[in-house]
Amino acid sequence: MRILGFSKKWTKLNSEVLFTTYRFPRKDKDWQVEEVVQIVYKPRSKEREPLGIARIIRKEPKDLNKEYHYNFGSYSQPNTPDTITPDEAEQDGFTGMHGGGDTKKMRQFFIDTYGYAKCKEPVNKLTLYWVEK
Repeated sequence: MRILGFSKKWTKLNSEVLFTTYRFPRKDKDWQVEEVVQIVYKPRSKEREPLGIARIIRKEPKDLNKEYHYNFGSYSQPNTPDTITPDEAEQDGFTGMHGGGDTKKMRQFFIDTYGYAKCKEPVNKLTLYWVEK
């Protein structure tokens, strides 16, 4: 069983059933639907803490560089399935000043964590189901 690590105890990890996370594709063995993983806080630290076991139930490619467009009027650009929505950003823990999801804050987190070059690649949105907590 592989480890899916988190460096921060996100609020989403307190969910009773489902939670999501965004991960770049792995070159050795990418995450797969139906794969069972161990969820761990700080996996490479002395503070390592196993949080439970989860199953990946959905994997969707997303593009961090596509800006979400609110559909106001006929001149608005359509959003595509690989666009991260404000709702998805909020579910993942990125909220704006006035509530609601903040996709720009989410993108900036990825740039600060992985670098600008890495963020040009698609990222996988993984939806996980808690098997054991």
